[in-house]
Amino acid sequence: MNAGRTRAAVRCLHWTVGLVVLLESYRTFHGALSKIHDPTHAHVLASVHLVLSGSEIVAALLFLIPFTTLIGGYALLAIFGAAIVIHGVHGDFTGLEILVLYGAAVLVSLVHHKDHAVEVPPERSW
Repeated sequence: MNAGRTRAAVRCLHWTVGLVVLLESYRTFHGALSKIHDPTHAHVLASVHLVLSGSEIVAALLFLIPFTTLIGGYALLAIFGAAIVIHGVHGDFTGLEILVLYGAAVLVSLVHHKDHAVEVPPERSW
C-alpha cells in the first residue's frame, strides 16, 4: 500500500473511532444522568458511568484535536482499560469486545501519529 493511501486510511480510522467513542460516551453519560438519584445500587453504578463517560468525552475531544491527539489517545486507552476491569469485576463481559476494538483502533492511530509527526528542526544560532 502506498504511503498516501495508508495515511488517508489511518486518518479515516482516527476520526471514525474518535467520533464514535464521543457519541457512545455521550449516550452513556446522558443515560447515567437519569439514574443518578436512584436510591438503590444503581446510584453508585450511575456515578461510575458518569465519571468514566465524562472522562471519555474529554479524552475523545482531545484525541480529535491534532495538537492533543497523544494525550487524548493515551487517556482513552487508560479509560478503556479501567472500563474492562470494572466490567470484569462485575462479571459483565458483554460489550468488552467493542472496548478492545476501540483500544486497538486508538493504538493504531497513535502509532501512526507518532511515526509521522513532523519534526521541527533545531534553531540555528548564528
